[in-house]
Amino acid sequence: MKSSSVLFAGFTLSLSSLIADEAKSSVTILPQKPDEFPVPEQLELSKKIHALIVKTAKDEAGKRYEVKVSKADNLPLKLLPIPGGEFLFGGKKKVKIAPFWMSETEITWAHYDPFWQNDPEFKNPRNKDGTIDLDNERYTTDQADLTKVPLVDAVSQPTTQYHDMFVQNSFKHGPKFPAMDMTNLAASKFCQWLSAQTGHFYRLPTEAEWEYACRAGTTTAYSFGDDTSKLGEYAWFADNSEFTDSGLFTYNEVAQKKPNPWGLYDMHGNVGEWTIEAFEEDSISSLKDGVAGPWRIPTKRYPRVIRGGSANDDAEVLQSSARKASSPELKSQDPQIPKSVWYHTDGQHIGLRVIRPVDIPSAEEMHLFWNTDARTDELNKEDL
Repeated sequence: MKSSSVLFAGFTLSLSSLIADEAKSSVTILPQKPDEFPVPEQLELSKKIHALIVKTAKDEAGKRYEVKVSKADNLPLKLLPIPGGEFLFGGKKKVKIAPFWMSETEITWAHYDPFWQNDPEFKNPRNKDGTIDLDNERYTTDQADLTKVPLVDAVSQPTTQYHDMFVQNSFKHGPKFPAMDMTNLAASKFCQWLSAQTGHFYRLPTEAEWEYACRAGTTTAYSFGDDTSKLGEYAWFADNSEFTDSGLFTYNEVAQKKPNPWGLYDMHGNVGEWTIEAFEEDSISSLKDGVAGPWRIPTKRYPRVIRGGSANDDAEVLQSSARKASSPELKSQDPQIPKSVWYHTDGQHIGLRVIRPVDIPSAEEMHLFWNTDARTDELNKEDL
């Protein structure tokens, strides 16, 4: 597997060739200097994870596989091959997508629990930014000695839960239920945590990659066709989900409905799924036909693109091209100032699914994928 450059709307960019003019495009370009990257103090960690991934890479393109997650009692995570190709993004623009793998289901609590419950005995507490607390000051950033600390432990992980994400047990917390209530940062950091222990590069999908995988070669409203009466065979949504004690529709165990043509379960409904994309109303329309792998890199915490719809949504929100935007209201019940970068008090309908691109990107690109929502004073102002 070769190293690749990041592909943007209308541009093919690498760190050595940055020529786009931001005045002509809303697409953000990669920084040229390491200190311009988000959380530059953690760039060395990303480089070491990148070196591990390059060292352990195998030619597995086109094959489904399982990877054992050591921190989750070696529970295997199943990934399916998604072939490269072209499709009509949002039903509007022709887009080229490189091949990748995608998790067969939404990430469940079985894999996510060890990530957010990273220190159940409180022996190594986390700072507010998720780094290991080395000086008993939770508001500072501490960088672990990477020659002594395992890479997976050096990855920033969630601080202790401050809010009942399960809403007084209204939402079941079982190993086969999709993980939810995490922020975009927490979802991205889960991908880095997963990468550091498996030797594979995992990240959130771009919006185009997500829709391409959801459609699975179809051009209809849903991956199974246009007949809404069949939606219940493939999805949990408002018409077939149960109310919780708090008056919300509850999610269900993954893979209980029919998969899409490429074998992916719950692409429609159950929980919405994070992408690594900034939300703009006209972002799809503004693309040039034939663009390869567009990615609108977020520069703000809100809004980000959520895809797939949830058990709390009506049928039209579950369509393959339907988009939703995140907002600060997802933390409306958070009493902290600034609000947590890890949890959404009102995000029980949002989860994640991971992908692994066939081509390995640069260490700097990996770092950017994992840190677009890192804890900074500027981004935290959006949560005040």
